[in-house]
Amino acid sequence: MITGATSGIGRACALRFAEGGYDLILTGRNADKLEAVKQAAENKGAEVLTLQFDVQKRECCEEAVASLQGKWSQIDVLLNNAGLALGLEKEYEGSMDDWETMIDTNIKGLLTMTRLIVPRMVERNHGHVINIGSVAGDAAYAGGGVYCATKAAVKAITDGLRIDVAESAVRVTNVKPGLVETNFSVVRFHGDKDRADHVYQGIQPLTGDDIADVAFYAASAPEHVQIAEVLVLATHQASGSVIHRDMNRKENLS
Repeated sequence: MITGATSGIGRACALRFAEGGYDLILTGRNADKLEAVKQAAENKGAEVLTLQFDVQKRECCEEAVASLQGKWSQIDVLLNNAGLALGLEKEYEGSMDDWETMIDTNIKGLLTMTRLIVPRMVERNHGHVINIGSVAGDAAYAGGGVYCATKAAVKAITDGLRIDVAESAVRVTNVKPGLVETNFSVVRFHGDKDRADHVYQGIQPLTGDDIADVAFYAASAPEHVQIAEVLVLATHQASGSVIHRDMNRKENLS
């Protein structure tokens, strides 16, 4: 099961896991995009079930999970990917609506899906939870305090879950990407693509496929191996706030 599977890292993970022989439960808010990624995954040989709902809404999450029947209720991997950043204002000038959306999606949505899926994994003594965190969870950066706090929460929640299931064979992984070129920045800047494009100037960023490869590697490790945490950065990125940019890169010349 992959949440937020309609674009970016989620979509890339859907296609990578389809290639790896998994059948997929894909969730997202946009029906058309869900159908598109479903078709792409089916073309790679996967059997796919889609569930359209917003992880911010607990009742919808509960209804979606309750609807799963037969093999679909026996989830081997839960990939909590749904998440977003909104705004880059100073904390004392930020939008409270943006804050609520980030907290409700990045923290509460992840917790809800974990609470609904993991009990069956523990009961079966088999399963894997992969949470998509961020380098932003390691340290705050200017204008990103609330988003960074949500990703720090993802780290703490992931570590706490790993402790809580240690007596079982359920594995728990936190994948923490750095600069990944998806629609992430377009969403953060509320559709301002020009501003979003500047985020990736002067550096070759990661792609959704890069992160999908890491998630699949973690899921494919032998049963006795638990990849607890992976920090994945672009080559010229040292941390969430330290990036070396070469503004003479050809793709950045007009």
